[in-house]
Amino acid sequence: MTVQDVFDLRNQGRIDAAYEAARQIYATDKSVQASTVMYLTALDKQQQLLDNDDTIEADKIHRALQRLLQNTPEHLILGCWGEELAVDYLRQKGYDIIERDWHSNHRDIDIIAHLDGTIVFVEVKSRRNNDFAEPESAVNYQKQKNLQLAINHYINYKRIDLSWRFDVITIIGNIGCPDPIINHIEDFQLV
Repeated sequence: MTVQDVFDLRNQGRIDAAYEAARQIYATDKSVQASTVMYLTALDKQQQLLDNDDTIEADKIHRALQRLLQNTPEHLILGCWGEELAVDYLRQKGYDIIERDWHSNHRDIDIIAHLDGTIVFVEVKSRRNNDFAEPESAVNYQKQKNLQLAINHYINYKRIDLSWRFDVITIIGNIGCPDPIINHIEDFQLV
């Protein structure tokens, strides 16, 4: 079972199966992706227990979540949570997801999707709030240069002969909040 399989189980509403699969993955893999899927499925399981008035088991999961956050920086989990929301958002809009977290040396592309004959490269920026700056402002000149190099590499490596564009999706909210603010900026201009 992979991290993506666990996310698929979550999307199907199979909370118990997703939680158990995440626990198995996390037992041997402490990567950011494994930590994120463990965190998100544990939140789902905790809510399920609370809905069933099982506060003792919910409290056990709460303590495990606190330990998990001590081992994984919260901003990394926030970023993975935002990417998962962005993927769900794009799928609901009819996009086919081709790749996630595609790497070209130390550069990466968060999401690569396809819609109506166009390849769409997506950068996701997640923030708890926008008090200091809008999330898209983090797609600065240097980040844009790195993205352009990664996109060019992907197009050449995969021999893409379709039109393409670059989008930014921003997510504002806290992990588990019911109504995060999602802003999809299509055709964001790169340098």
